[in-house]
Amino acid sequence: MSTTRQHPPGDLGREPEGAGDGAASSGPVDRQWRTLPLRQVSGIVPTARDFARQALHDWGWLPASSADRRAAAEDVLLVVSELVTNACLHAEGPEELRIACAPKVLRVEVVDGGAGQPAPRTPHRAGRPGGHGMFIVQRLCLDWGVQRVPGEPGKTVWAELAAPA
Repeated sequence: MSTTRQHPPGDLGREPEGAGDGAASSGPVDRQWRTLPLRQVSGIVPTARDFARQALHDWGWLPASSADRRAAAEDVLLVVSELVTNACLHAEGPEELRIACAPKVLRVEVVDGGAGQPAPRTPHRAGRPGGHGMFIVQRLCLDWGVQRVPGEPGKTVWAELAAPA
């Protein structure tokens, strides 16, 4: 886990200004951002999954043409669910979901107002109920971490997954 890098392996960095309308950004053609405000949304997790599913469809990940591509899309949806649920349970709720697609990596970001530091439960006990979210994220993703802006409350929890071959 990396918690200090400004721009992790996929080097997507922060969302470009003006990309918050839910449409693809007008930034570089090799990356596309989608943003979903989540403040005061009912059914946050299903809404976030539906938003991510639509983005994957728009970016050609769905409908999947092979079992590997279908598994990659399902991994993205699971990571979205886990990060949003974690923000609901431990960080006063998510404020925003961001998803970016580049040729080799997909980045998921969940912005929340919480001060806590997400971490996989250690040691992981598969038979124990609850507490598996960040362990799942760690297992499915190329990398994940937390970004904070000094002097501002909250954080952005990000995760990156490999694009299907």
